[in-house]
Amino acid sequence: MHLPRRRARTAAVAAAAALTLSACGSGFEDSAEGPTQTPGADLTVLIGASGDAEKKFVEDAVAAWSAESGTKARVLVASDMAQQLSQGFTSGQPADLFYLTNDTMPAYAANGSLEPIPDSFARLADFQEPIKQSFTYDGLLYAVPKDFSTLALLINEKSWSAAGLTDADVPTTWEQLETVARKLTTDKQAGLTMGPEFARAGVFLAQAGGWLTAPDGAVTANSAENVRGLEFAKSLLADGSLRFSSDLGAGWGGEAFGKELAAMTIEGNWIVGAMKNDYPDVRYRAVELPAGPGGKGTMQFNGGWGIAAQSKNKDGARALAEYLTHPDRQLAAADAFGVMPSVTTAAEQWKSRFPEQAAFLAGGEYARSIPPMVGVTDVISDLNAQLETLKGGDPKKILDSVQTNLQAIAK
Repeated sequence: MHLPRRRARTAAVAAAAALTLSACGSGFEDSAEGPTQTPGADLTVLIGASGDAEKKFVEDAVAAWSAESGTKARVLVASDMAQQLSQGFTSGQPADLFYLTNDTMPAYAANGSLEPIPDSFARLADFQEPIKQSFTYDGLLYAVPKDFSTLALLINEKSWSAAGLTDADVPTTWEQLETVARKLTTDKQAGLTMGPEFARAGVFLAQAGGWLTAPDGAVTANSAENVRGLEFAKSLLADGSLRFSSDLGAGWGGEAFGKELAAMTIEGNWIVGAMKNDYPDVRYRAVELPAGPGGKGTMQFNGGWGIAAQSKNKDGARALAEYLTHPDRQLAAADAFGVMPSVTTAAEQWKSRFPEQAAFLAGGEYARSIPPMVGVTDVISDLNAQLETLKGGDPKKILDSVQTNLQAIAK
């Protein structure tokens, strides 16, 4: 979300949405900055931050809302979002408002942990429809769309020049990616890095023309296209031009890239905030990922705000979600840590304000998302464990196991 590894498991990913809660029957009043609320129960907000930039932004925004609304709210940053969110539900004391991703939503919606988002939310039609649909289960919306992210190729400008590469060498095909990754590999720096997980390696499946499921919902994990995509990733690992961030001593691809342990990385637009905050002296650019035999391909991650069904202040949680997803704060979030807004009214402003991130937005036109199936997170978790040993593994066997696991949960 993809996000540092801890976020890839459950947290959100990306930029924003805009809603104004209807005053009818809600106890709220709209203002230029969003709704206000009479003092009520305290709120707990659980997030999985990509770095200090995102953490600070959310903390500051929540503090501003608290000062305006009179309702105290505190932000908790999860070290393991999936575990801590599940523990909260199990104990009967979940956070009131929390990051939610489209892949984790179905299971929580199915077991009654989530409060549906009411139609009384204003501007509901302003959300990008694909993101809204990704948070819809059995006809009900279970999260306020918060943002979306895609993956692109990040290039270290200094390393690129030192290797004698020019703009003409920016890779647009697998073959070109392989060539530049080798040229950029040195004794002190990997040519390319990414996290050892499907939320990164999945781009190669998409670029090969495959995906975990077909448009009709059929499970296609072990298709010939997917095997070809994973075999390509393995070939890069085998020749040393690709090294997983964990093998470089980094927690995620952005850290390895920021510390210049790798000249290129496959990461999402949340890396912008991390680079700005933690590695401001590293010059880099973002380009679209190269196409494979199946064409262009990347991954999309949809982030939302979920509300606990057990929350004692659901009205307050909805009001805070509305405040945090106001278009103005969506654009401020984009400036702070690089996410993209999930509302159509902010799209044009985002494009004009962040032209250097155009590659991420372009990826939204052909990106693929993890299928929203109950139990898919467990399947992906098992796949991630296998991908950590992909260098010496068998892509066909790995994908055969994914095929079996997905078929077991498919409706």
